Amino acid sequence: MRIAIYGRDFNDSVLPYIQEVFDHLKSHNIQPVLHHKFKNSLHGKIKLPANTVIFHNHNELKLHADVLLSLGGDGTLLDTLSLIRNSGIPVIGINFGRLGFLASINKNEIGSALHALINQEYTLDTRSLLVLESENGLFGEENFALNDITIHRRDNSAMMIIHASMNNEFINSYWADGLIIATPTGSTAYSLSCGGPIIYPDSENFVVTPIAPHNLNVRPVVVPDDNALSFEVEARESKFLVSCDSRTVTVERSVKITIKKADFCVNLIRLNNETYLNTLRNKLLWGIDTRNY
Repeated sequence: MRIAIYGRDFNDSVLPYIQEVFDHLKSHNIQPVLHHKFKNSLHGKIKLPANTVIFHNHNELKLHADVLLSLGGDGTLLDTLSLIRNSGIPVIGINFGRLGFLASINKNEIGSALHALINQEYTLDTRSLLVLESENGLFGEENFALNDITIHRRDNSAMMIIHASMNNEFINSYWADGLIIATPTGSTAYSLSCGGPIIYPDSENFVVTPIAPHNLNVRPVVVPDDNALSFEVEARESKFLVSCDSRTVTVERSVKITIKKADFCVNLIRLNNETYLNTLRNKLLWGIDTRNY
């Protein structure tokens, strides 16, 4: 098995855990394939195996890796999508962040997790993505999102009006700070904090969740993912923001956006001792109530 590794800059408190990852790979005779920016950030801090291979982009990753290991939180794992794209390379995350729905492996379980990974004691959890289309080619070749695509106002601008349609049929005009279009995977992210529902990963739905809507009777809407959603913005400001997961661009008000299901998926690795419901209970602290004991 060839394991590629991606991460961001870390504070020194997590360096022992990163070193543990490389030590375990070395003990199993696994040659690490390291992203070049991550390697530079570890220079002089971590002892890397002498046979470490470096990769720079999506094409090199496809040549050298069977699995991609993300070190960090959910944001770090989302960053790996621009490297994985439609290659089908499965990804697993060790959580150095806080909540960690996607990067679900605790940093205190590195040894057992890597043992299970190397021995292929896991299943693949296939997750759908969103793709954004526009006349001016927003985001270029990275116009996809695993969690959500968000339309939102700039920091200094007034509330916006977002006219939404599904398959060219009018849905609503949202008076709000913005609008979130989330996958089932993203239903436990930004959408959840704005009052959206939790959607089971294989439900084949999207959820449209308004951000601070002016009309209090406006609520999130769950729609089948075989529909195309289109949006036009009306606002005092000439520009607004659009985000694909953690990537954000400034857009002219005249730009029309279409969002639909991508024609490829992402494979998340789920170890055999994990289930989606177990992750929900642990991360959202369901059942942890002193009245139960």
